[in-house]
Amino acid sequence: MSPPEIALWQILRERPADLKFRRQHPLGPYVLDFYCPAANLAVEVDGLAHDSGDRPERDARRDAWLVEQGVETMRISAQDVLRDVWTVADGIVQYCRGKC
Repeated sequence: MSPPEIALWQILRERPADLKFRRQHPLGPYVLDFYCPAANLAVEVDGLAHDSGDRPERDARRDAWLVEQGVETMRISAQDVLRDVWTVADGIVQYCRGKC
C-alpha cells in the first residue's frame, strides 16, 4: 500500500458509521484499493501515474468492467488524501451511507 492508502486505511478500518471496508480486495482480474460491500463501492486512490501513458484508458476499462459487476468506483487523488485524509474519509463514508 502507498502512504496515502495507509493513511486512509487507518480511518476506514475502524468501521466509521458502522460500515465495513476491505483493503486490497480481489474482484475478478482486479484488486481494489478499498471496497465497501454494503454500498457496492470501490475506492481507488490514484497517484500521478494514473494520469499518464495508457493508464487512463486502462482505468476506464476497469471501471466499466466493475460497473458490469454492479460495483461503482470512486477515484480519489492521492494528493487529496495527503492534504486532508479526514475530509476524504468523511466524504467516502457519507457517500456510502447514502447508498445503503
